[in-house]
Amino acid sequence: MNFNGTCISSTTDEHGPIYVYQTRSCRILSFDGKIQQSRMKLNDINGLAHGYTQAMMSGLFFIPAVKTATIMGLGAGSMAKNLLSSFSKLNVHAIEYREAVAKTAKKYFHLPESDRLTIHIDDAMSYMKHSSIKSDIIFSDLYNTDGMEPKQVQSSYLRDCKNALNQQGILVLNIWHTALNSREELDELLALEFEDRLLSFEVESGNTIVLAFKNNIPSIRRKELLARGKWLQQKMNIPAERYAKLLWSTQQYKF
Repeated sequence: MNFNGTCISSTTDEHGPIYVYQTRSCRILSFDGKIQQSRMKLNDINGLAHGYTQAMMSGLFFIPAVKTATIMGLGAGSMAKNLLSSFSKLNVHAIEYREAVAKTAKKYFHLPESDRLTIHIDDAMSYMKHSSIKSDIIFSDLYNTDGMEPKQVQSSYLRDCKNALNQQGILVLNIWHTALNSREELDELLALEFEDRLLSFEVESGNTIVLAFKNNIPSIRRKELLARGKWLQQKMNIPAERYAKLLWSTQQYKF
């Protein structure tokens, strides 16, 4: 066990174990007792403790009036909680394959009962293929004990996500620990499915965040992008200005 904490819950479903650890400052969800799946700070239960989840919110720079968000992979509910607490009129749909994970999120990670949160217990690929819900933004963060879910980089899944977006919608992908050949294949698939309407940047953890736009990338100037970063930073209590500057410095030629 790589966490300096105490295991306060250990359950098993047909897919394997689910552990909850607690340290002096945080609570951790893990599926193998070694890798953190989610982390919640005890003094900030609605915050985003992982830098890559904070970076994924950069998609909201381009959707200032977000109304509907879909999260592929609930985990401990960190993104759902942060979105719900930051945007009072936002409706969130969260898709989680394992019902036991959703129950753990509610019991140990303060995931609220809310009429603005709908949890779908379903396979992400099946849900996306059959869903009639249109979202302004889709966050795809699908991982298991072996790493990134391979189906997350399949053309059929990417196409279904694109179809489930509103006209100005954005798919946000978290890419982590992907073999070089798989990464090159993903880049090609994304360029094909989204007609190269893509922005991407790497964060300190080594994760690559990809923003895939259903239609054209909005034209935006540096001053406006940084202003949106400042707005989102205050709204969500995350270092969004940093990601706005990073996007501009690495991707400005695409705006």
